[in-house]
Amino acid sequence: MKIVAALCFLMSAPIYAGTAVIINANNNSGIDIDTVKKIYLGKVKAFPDGSRAIPLTFEQGNNIRDAFNNNVLGKSESQYSAFWSKLVFTGRGTPPEMIATEDEMLDLVATNPNTIGFVDEGKVDGTVKVVGTF
Repeated sequence: MKIVAALCFLMSAPIYAGTAVIINANNNSGIDIDTVKKIYLGKVKAFPDGSRAIPLTFEQGNNIRDAFNNNVLGKSESQYSAFWSKLVFTGRGTPPEMIATEDEMLDLVATNPNTIGFVDEGKVDGTVKVVGTF
């Protein structure tokens, strides 16, 4: 009886897709997740092929942003904000541009080959390329 109850619970629980790191569909730079991390931390300003990289993120308080910061960058929101505050204050970097919605993120990445972003895996379509999921 307990097994049946557990199975019913699991089947009724919502299933969430992962989060996908995306680039423009025409970007063939050969980027890997380590380079993604370096781009988002301001350590690298270009894709492996030398083309400029423009990282996009969501506004503070967004769950996908929190998951990306924790799982890919290894930083909490407060650590990430403090990290960028220091770089901006010392003139050594510009933080990723903040985007309000996943649709806006998809549109910007789909139309600009220099952008990189992340969205719910279920939102990915043929206009962008997935370079990693978490």
